[in-house]
Amino acid sequence: MRKIFQIFLSLCVLYIAACNSPRQNKDDHRTVFRYNESAGITSLDPTFAKDQANIWACNQIYNGLVQLNEKLEVEPCIASHWAISDSGLTYTFYLRKDVYFHDHTLFPNGKGRRVVAKDFVYSLNRLLDEKVASPGAWVLSNVSKKESNFDLEAPDDSTFIIRLERVFPPFLGLLSMQYCSVVPHEIVEHYGKDFRRNPVGTGPFKFKLWKEGVKLVLTKNTNYFEFDGKQRLPYLDAVAVTFIVDKQSVFLEFVKGNLDFMSGIDASYKDELLTRSGQLNPKYKGKFKMASQPYLNTEYLAFLVDEESPVFKNSPLKLKAVRQAINHGFDRVKMMKYLRNNIGTPATSGFVPKGLPSFDDKLVKGYEYNPELSRKLLSDAGFPNGLGLPDITLSTTASYLDLCKYIQQQLNDIGFNIKIDVNPPATLREMIAKSKVSFFRGSWIADYPDAENYLSLFYSKNFCPKGPNYTHYKSKAYDDLFEKAQKEINDSLRYVYYHQMDQMIMDEAVVVPLYYDQVLRFYQNNITGLGSNPMNLLVLKRVKK
Repeated sequence: MRKIFQIFLSLCVLYIAACNSPRQNKDDHRTVFRYNESAGITSLDPTFAKDQANIWACNQIYNGLVQLNEKLEVEPCIASHWAISDSGLTYTFYLRKDVYFHDHTLFPNGKGRRVVAKDFVYSLNRLLDEKVASPGAWVLSNVSKKESNFDLEAPDDSTFIIRLERVFPPFLGLLSMQYCSVVPHEIVEHYGKDFRRNPVGTGPFKFKLWKEGVKLVLTKNTNYFEFDGKQRLPYLDAVAVTFIVDKQSVFLEFVKGNLDFMSGIDASYKDELLTRSGQLNPKYKGKFKMASQPYLNTEYLAFLVDEESPVFKNSPLKLKAVRQAINHGFDRVKMMKYLRNNIGTPATSGFVPKGLPSFDDKLVKGYEYNPELSRKLLSDAGFPNGLGLPDITLSTTASYLDLCKYIQQQLNDIGFNIKIDVNPPATLREMIAKSKVSFFRGSWIADYPDAENYLSLFYSKNFCPKGPNYTHYKSKAYDDLFEKAQKEINDSLRYVYYHQMDQMIMDEAVVVPLYYDQVLRFYQNNITGLGSNPMNLLVLKRVKK
């Protein structure tokens, strides 16, 4: 009897063990890609995809007419092909007929509805809706308007037409932005403002759950329209996003293997992870992988050069020679080596960053470290050895204090007396927008892959606060070139104008380019297909784990 009981007990133990065994858990064979978003996500509505955190999430859930490949070339997406009129003003898109919104109970039979041209009319007009208050309305500023809407037309379910007010060659690249994603009107209207946390798109992953500040889960869209050969995408079963704020903790979670991917580098673990030359620390080789490439982001210092501003009139920075002396007065190469572990490229060319097709450091010359020339320029400006030169205040945020202190020390050795004013990011942005600071740190990440996006910062009609011209630089010659470039469809000719404008900005020393940034990605050894691109867009549809 005891023997029978022992056999029975053993069978129970085996049964319980089998029930609790990871191998028996149906979810264990599912491939879940895990990453952290320290900045948090504020909305899953693509009309609010204004920062990297929101953009990355929306890129998994939605699609637009077109998309960018890793070389930043425009490729078909929901639009299988398109035609541009000879005038360059009319774009006609021909839509695929196999694209469906994610399944939802509000659709007939709970199945996803097919995307038609009228969905794009609705989705793009949402950007103009004052009730929506999207920060992305500017994306379609070149599109002509009919009363309160854009001039958009859907002559049939598969044809969508956009008409522009003026020729704008980078327009297709703009349409690749997440702001221009297609959304279903019936779902948006049902949820209203709460669509931000109840998203329905056409993307490779569909919404599962979002506990704000804790976790976001997206699951595989089994009806996704894109294929890799004969294999329907995506390969992953799910994407899980956590929101750990402390970046040191994020790094430790990645090292332990609890995260599959980590982007960028933080000062808290920079020297632990990288060598001085920017290579992966030998102790981590073989444990995970690192990939890097140019990032369309220029980090810089800028001057307010508005002749009507009292801040400018009373500042020594109104003298071009002083601005040029600052540009020549510090060593960008050393700065990158010791403060950035060589992550990025010293900005010794123009304002337009490395990574854009038009970038050419042989045709656009910026500033290199030359302390003797810097001293001569100061003397030419009437301040030999800095005598009589008033204090100059550089406004920044705490995140860039180390860079600013480095520049301060080197400039002060030449004869400057640089003071640093540290402000909260929101405060500094407001001060810059209201032209209350004469010398400030800034950065510009490309909204779309064309140098026009960078050069628009110096077009006189873009004066802040209505536009991104924070320096209030104004030049008729520059404006004429800018307008000529906007009308030029031929890339080679347009790039000539871009180089001329970039050189003008350098010659006038309107800004102090610091470095062109670099995409830095770390991922576990079992991750393939992640790829990288100069926009640092997270594309997960081809990832395998």
